[in-house]
Amino acid sequence: MPRLGGSTATTLEDAAKVVDNEGLRDFLEGAIILARRENARKNDPTVRQNLIFEDLVFYARGGMVEAKRAPSLQPQLTTEHVTNVAGSPVDVTVVIPCLNEANSLGICVKKAQKAFADAGLRGEVVVADNGSTDGSIDIAEKLGARVIPVAQRGYGSALKAGIRAARGAFIIMGDADDSYDFGEVPRFVEKWREGYEVVMGNRFAGEIKPGAMAWHHKYIGNPGLTALLNLFFHSGIGDTHCGMRGFTREVFERMDVRSSGMEFASEFVIKAAQIGAITSEIPITLWKDKRGRPPHLRSFRDGWRHLRFMLLYAPNWLFLLPGGSLMALGLFLTCWLLPGPRTIPHSVVLDVHTMIFGVIFTLMGAQILAIGAFAKVFSYAERFDRNTVSLKRILKRVTFESGLLLGGGLFACGFARCAYIAWQWAASGFGPLQQVRGVLFWSMWLFLGVQIIFSSFFLSMLGISRGTYIGDYDLVPGNREAVGSVRDRDTSGK
Repeated sequence: MPRLGGSTATTLEDAAKVVDNEGLRDFLEGAIILARRENARKNDPTVRQNLIFEDLVFYARGGMVEAKRAPSLQPQLTTEHVTNVAGSPVDVTVVIPCLNEANSLGICVKKAQKAFADAGLRGEVVVADNGSTDGSIDIAEKLGARVIPVAQRGYGSALKAGIRAARGAFIIMGDADDSYDFGEVPRFVEKWREGYEVVMGNRFAGEIKPGAMAWHHKYIGNPGLTALLNLFFHSGIGDTHCGMRGFTREVFERMDVRSSGMEFASEFVIKAAQIGAITSEIPITLWKDKRGRPPHLRSFRDGWRHLRFMLLYAPNWLFLLPGGSLMALGLFLTCWLLPGPRTIPHSVVLDVHTMIFGVIFTLMGAQILAIGAFAKVFSYAERFDRNTVSLKRILKRVTFESGLLLGGGLFACGFARCAYIAWQWAASGFGPLQQVRGVLFWSMWLFLGVQIIFSSFFLSMLGISRGTYIGDYDLVPGNREAVGSVRDRDTSGK
């Protein structure tokens, strides 16, 4: 990995220096994955792929990664380990995130090692330590576990570092507080050998021991978040936030998980559903933990972070559904009241004042829809949303010019009618305005036209700045990388 002061390279088997910057870290991980795939596919050290991040360029050549940069960027450095699993003697890796778990970590490590021995598995235990000061590191090392120091705080950060360092083709993660029984590792491995890429534990299909889970987590938090995640993303998982789960290294690389906190659990399931990973569940038992300290989990804070993350990954539900509903309601009220007042049951009369609210609802709904369109294009370009077939069809058929024509047409119609009403008003000597309904109706279309015009410009800018090339998502990973390499060479040639 690169030493960013100049230009250098090292093999992926060695310890690596990574920039402590989330966006740059993601690009660097992408370069590592890209280099691994290229090395495995061709084993040709002359093939080079490029990744560009601001003024840094990453060169992936075979099994190596090189970086060059201008001296203007001065990131902080932390140390992480990145492992190449080619030819590894290990089949299964148990990854345990740890932060001051001296009371229970040793129990977890011993259970995992005993499970390996009893089932005849070639396994290892990796402890991703997030800065423990209570002797947890010494305990893990004495028991033969491999300890990976992780400077960036967070549940997700620790897990990602541990997974990157794992030597096994199949990885099982679980908490260090002995609430999950690592003696069940062989059951996860058995599902993997049946062909499943992701194996989720399900506490609700198994057993939750007395005192193992707070009542509001058991009956409100976990079921509610699971229901929402399944509604938004159709994962089909019965316990989306179970902390014990197994998965292949290859499928994890395809997921491109980015979260550093507790929302890692949600993102993992969302990405697994998006990429179509072959998934299974097994019932497991949740035991009362043995941590002997307050939990790192904060119910409301972390629950909100999960909910927020799901909403951000589901722009259809966050923007398009409420925006479309609000705009439809507004258009109905405006058009319904255009001819004149309406009387509804109980002798309630709806007049021009209600029509004003209809115009407001329409414009507000249109604005929310525009923001939703921005979010959809952004998530498409950043590969957050990988199965947007409808969006791909729209982007292929609806162009920037189409938006300008639609917006310009609405603006012209609205402006012309408003000008005509103003001319009639002026001709009558600027007395009382009799055509308030017409002004509201046509000015609404004028404003909508302006919104569409400027939204079209911004959507076009998003596509340019994010490099949204329609069709890339239909390619297999190897061909997609080849297309990207050709595009990079063409760009550099210019």
